[in-house]
Amino acid sequence: MDVTRSLSIPTSSLCSIPSEEGHFMDMHVYDDCGQFWVFRCSIQQMGSEGRVLSVNWIEFVGQKNVRVDDKVIFLEETCINDPTTRAKIKIEVKRKIRLFGQDIWADVK
Repeated sequence: MDVTRSLSIPTSSLCSIPSEEGHFMDMHVYDDCGQFWVFRCSIQQMGSEGRVLSVNWIEFVGQKNVRVDDKVIFLEETCINDPTTRAKIKIEVKRKIRLFGQDIWADVK
């Protein structure tokens, strides 16, 4: 995970994204605190990794103090009561801490 430039996600692990290289889109997400973020994204070829979704997230990294070994989780949430509503994307950051001799993953707020 790159916390100095952009986050790269293999396109093979994603469902519905544009497939053209260089195509830009904005990903609207919200965090655990309810704050909304807009990440500028593009498809890029990354050598042996193949195509990746490159996510410009530097402001988020700075405000949340995201570190190299943290876990970043994107969750797609749909509204069951209103199927016409667009799915929302939630971003979570988890950090491994040691508590009473056990490793646990805590939320980064």
